[in-house]
Amino acid sequence: MASQTMKLEGVRFIVTMDPERRIIRDGTVVIDGQRIAEVGKATDLQHVTADRTIDAREMVLTPGFCNGHMHISYAHATRGIFPDDIGNQYLPNVFRLQAVMTPEEEYHTSLLGITELLKYGTTCFLDPGSTKHLHATMEAYEQSGCRIMVGAHVTDQPNPINLPVYTTDQAISLMAQTIEGYNNRLEGRVQAWAMPFSSDFCSSELLQAAKELSDQHNTGLTLHQGGSASSVNNHMQKHGKRPIQYLEDQGVLGPRTLLAHVIGIDDAEIDSMARTDTKTVMCPTAALKGASGTTLQGKLPEMLDRGVCVALGTDAGNNANLIETMRSMYLAAIIYKDARQDPTAVPAETALEMATINGARAFGLDGDIGSIEVGKKADLVLFDTRRAEWRTLFNPVNNLVYNADGRSVHTVIVDGRVVVEDHKPTFVDEWELIQKVQAIGEDMLSRTGVSFPGRWPVA
Repeated sequence: MASQTMKLEGVRFIVTMDPERRIIRDGTVVIDGQRIAEVGKATDLQHVTADRTIDAREMVLTPGFCNGHMHISYAHATRGIFPDDIGNQYLPNVFRLQAVMTPEEEYHTSLLGITELLKYGTTCFLDPGSTKHLHATMEAYEQSGCRIMVGAHVTDQPNPINLPVYTTDQAISLMAQTIEGYNNRLEGRVQAWAMPFSSDFCSSELLQAAKELSDQHNTGLTLHQGGSASSVNNHMQKHGKRPIQYLEDQGVLGPRTLLAHVIGIDDAEIDSMARTDTKTVMCPTAALKGASGTTLQGKLPEMLDRGVCVALGTDAGNNANLIETMRSMYLAAIIYKDARQDPTAVPAETALEMATINGARAFGLDGDIGSIEVGKKADLVLFDTRRAEWRTLFNPVNNLVYNADGRSVHTVIVDGRVVVEDHKPTFVDEWELIQKVQAIGEDMLSRTGVSFPGRWPVA
């Protein structure tokens, strides 16, 4: 079967994110099958015909956004139930709820989370190993057309957050089976990584085995590495080194390793990341809501200055509560300006890079996604600028980072397939799915007895 062609014609601004960071005014993009065939001025490409043409006048075109840390499978079922003062009881209750989910329930909750991500312009994301029933959620990935990194997060040491504790051999076997069973599925849109949960709850043997699996299968490795005071103290007492220095000592760092959160780190740990080309992902949405101290001790500007590749994530829909990558982009661009009293900290252009091409680099996919260039995958987002929050429009980067949000996403394309059209998902009845997940959440709360009534009475 011949590949289908598509033409996005007359785009007001194409924000390419190519190596020159060109912004093309009044441009056109031609898609052939899954990939971008031509990018240029509309006048130069007006002769090109396609099977489908989308009128993109008064729209801004960007690469699809990358969310580097998003627990996709469970949170939407009980989103918003946790009070602000839940403290260290948050994660134990999260994993208690997740433990009772059936494959069908996890399929529906995953599909709702993916729907939200796609509607607001995120085309590629990483679920850090918390999906239990990958055989069921694969249907959601295929149905939605998303691009996703998956895995099985594992621990082999006791932990206070209700994560299953495996033997070291069991944990290694589970990671290996997951990578072998799911890597490069769905025409490469699904990749599987090694995912030890954190160095706090994993032995050195497990961490090293995860790195060996990553190298053996030419895939990635990710783990939670927040750098909390308790984590730092624990590592200093057990290993005589701070967490990221310990990981370097164990041979875990490297170009295919992605550390999530990285808030309470010091300059020596930044040196470790820079020296090894280790990638990082920060989740300002979750950090701020969880009072993690990112404005006081976060070192995003220093990591960027040292050339560390920093991507953006949101974390789950029941701790950050929101999962819109654009909001993380906005926060990344503003919180360090205030914290350092320096309006030049993390410019808008840098924040946009973090959400696009840096995210692609963090995933090892920058040869395929993250910018609008000939030969790359057609993962694209069209923003409708005929809205108050977009106007007036002179500098599309400033508008994207500081003005706009996902509500103005009009069309989303992944792998050359239109998955959102005129603000609506094309692959699911959204309201029907929402009602289904509401019922699932109510049933999960009933089955577990978990309850956090609101502070205000509901009459």
